[in-house]
Amino acid sequence: MSVNRCLYLLPRLQRHISPRTARITAAGCQASAGSSLLHRQHQAGSVVCSRNVSSNNSSPKPPDTSLFVPVSLKADSLVDGDVGAELTQPLDKNELLKLMNRFYKRKEMQMLAADSGLDARLFHQAFISFRKYKMLCHIDDIYPYFLRHAKQIFPMLDCMDDLRKISDLRVPANWYPEARAIQRKVIFHAGPTNSGKTYHAIQRYLTAKSGVYCGPLKLLAHEIFEKSNTAGVACDLVTGEERTFVDLDSRPAAHVACTIEMCNVTTKYEVAVIDEIQMIRDSSRGWAWTRALLGLCAEEIHVCGEPAAIDFVRELMYTTGEEMEVNTYKRLTPITVLDQAVESLDNLSPGDCIVCFSKNDIYSISRQIEARGKECAVIYGSLPPGTKLSQAKKFNDPDDPCKILVATDAIGMGLNLSIKRIIFNSLVKPNTNEKGEKQMETISTSQALQIAGRAGRSVSRFPLSSPGVLKVSTNHFNFSWLCVFIFPPLSQTAGLHPTAEQIEMFAYHLPDATLSNLIEIFVSLSQVDGMYFVCNIDDFKFLADMIQHIPLNLRSRYVFCTAPINRKQLFVCTSFLKFARQFSRDEPLTFDWICRHIHWPLPPPKNIKDLVHLEAVHDVLDLYLWLSYRFMDMFPDTVMVRAIQQKLDQIIQEGVRNITRLIRATDPPITDLLQKQSKRRNKTVGSKSPKGKKGDRKEKESSLAYRLIKDGLLTPHLLQELQKEWFKDQVQDSTNQSTLDPEGNKEKEGKV
Repeated sequence: MSVNRCLYLLPRLQRHISPRTARITAAGCQASAGSSLLHRQHQAGSVVCSRNVSSNNSSPKPPDTSLFVPVSLKADSLVDGDVGAELTQPLDKNELLKLMNRFYKRKEMQMLAADSGLDARLFHQAFISFRKYKMLCHIDDIYPYFLRHAKQIFPMLDCMDDLRKISDLRVPANWYPEARAIQRKVIFHAGPTNSGKTYHAIQRYLTAKSGVYCGPLKLLAHEIFEKSNTAGVACDLVTGEERTFVDLDSRPAAHVACTIEMCNVTTKYEVAVIDEIQMIRDSSRGWAWTRALLGLCAEEIHVCGEPAAIDFVRELMYTTGEEMEVNTYKRLTPITVLDQAVESLDNLSPGDCIVCFSKNDIYSISRQIEARGKECAVIYGSLPPGTKLSQAKKFNDPDDPCKILVATDAIGMGLNLSIKRIIFNSLVKPNTNEKGEKQMETISTSQALQIAGRAGRSVSRFPLSSPGVLKVSTNHFNFSWLCVFIFPPLSQTAGLHPTAEQIEMFAYHLPDATLSNLIEIFVSLSQVDGMYFVCNIDDFKFLADMIQHIPLNLRSRYVFCTAPINRKQLFVCTSFLKFARQFSRDEPLTFDWICRHIHWPLPPPKNIKDLVHLEAVHDVLDLYLWLSYRFMDMFPDTVMVRAIQQKLDQIIQEGVRNITRLIRATDPPITDLLQKQSKRRNKTVGSKSPKGKKGDRKEKESSLAYRLIKDGLLTPHLLQELQKEWFKDQVQDSTNQSTLDPEGNKEKEGKV
């Protein structure tokens, strides 16, 4: 009879044998079980030791058990018949509860549970669940039943070794056998912005028989696509939302320009170009650069980036057994730092670019500039690519009256701009760290270099350039610019991300877990060496939780959750949810369906809120196109959707050209609010409002200005500027009225 069977029958026979015999039997069974347990532990210890030796003596990372979700079980699935009641009598629940509590408090039981993978958290949860079921046995004999119950509600305990093996990310170079089968030549083109590093890599790309360019932005991929075809080298364009084949029969060309996430790591090329390699450490997208660097099947890999990344990339190449050649370049045009801040917008000159890190600051500063009689172009990240190019062309045109640019750090890559002077409105921007936490932090030296380097490029009509700041209110400026030309060491880690295949293998072992829970457990158990980190998965989990209630197979659900969506945009998230629901019903998302959803055709924007909504609609159409290349039969009307997206781009361009008019165009409630505030200012300090504090607060919260500020469409600073301008206009109007006769003609000089 097996040890487990002995322990199983023992409690039910205790009442029918003498206490002494019962103790001897229990002791014998437990001793046997203990020796068996020790034997298993010794074997497991041997395995662990051998694994540790093979992995640089590093023990497996303990799992984050807070991610383990217990499985619901029925009571009858845990009880093999009511044998106890037949042999003895019904249980006394009070006595049983006391017995259970003594079991829970016993240190030996907790230690045994820990050996089986149940830490304090899981032990407590399993005990609470186990206590619901009635059993009669000695305290020491409860443990086998408890452990069996714990493994039923936490099935991952039985497959922990398999899960750890699947999530072992310590040797990512081995994920790409095709690349390891060839001896690749790696050339690093290092230099600051405007040094010609990418130019030299592209020249080799154009002379190759076949090649792939991998860039961080659609604009950069589109630029290489156009340059290649203009030079007579047939080149295709591949981005998440677009496929353009130069061959009329859609046969792939030998050259392709793509965004880095879209590069094919199984196709063989003669030359591959990886641009902006320093982004390999990006907390959200770094995995794409890691995948391209380790996985591209090309005879020559040309890497372009900051000199600070040289040592780290060389170290990564050691793991693949490949040597790296380094070509360094100097900046083609000089760049100097301003001795002092610009201080006022009145001191702006043609060719200036003011860099902000929020859309609200963009609105505020562009409004103030045009209030001074100067025209400005506007570029920020959420604008469609066509609108960005249109604004860049407007700013670059020497015959256009627009001489000043207001932009976010979106100008750091992908746009050729004729900038004389970069002026930082702020050196602090919102950011997401590797833990997914939102924080405000000073921009990095790398970001400062990338943005400041846009001034005085070789294509600019201003070869001499000077970066600086608008106002100095903190010591961030001095700290940043002391570091700008030193090139501090790059963060020595590269990003990784779980693949669909790895998550599917996890799901095989944990069939009841949600996708969000699967990827959380994967990251918790994942093992990486010191050269890598797992990229932030907050956006993935957000989308996975959003569509968890929608019936989708795991692979489709995974693809939906990798869609590039700005989760701050409510309309985009709502559209994503509707797309997934329609997809789950196996109903194609047709052109008519999408037009009804976005209420096409859309009118031109009348104010900033309308413009923001149009930008969100453009993102929704981008999402449709992105999904259409992954589920072609369910998103069939790509051509027509792209056509209306281009029309929408034109509407947005017109809105951005008139952005100051949109800011100025406020509804009557704003004017009413300003008039009320003017009257309140004229009242004495001691006067009380008849409505009282509660009425004032209610009126304030219902005002349009309050709602616009709350929605992030206005800042308090911008509202103050609007107030000042309105009062100034009122004074000017009253002055004009006092100097006009009833017919509207100016009165004679000297008449009061």
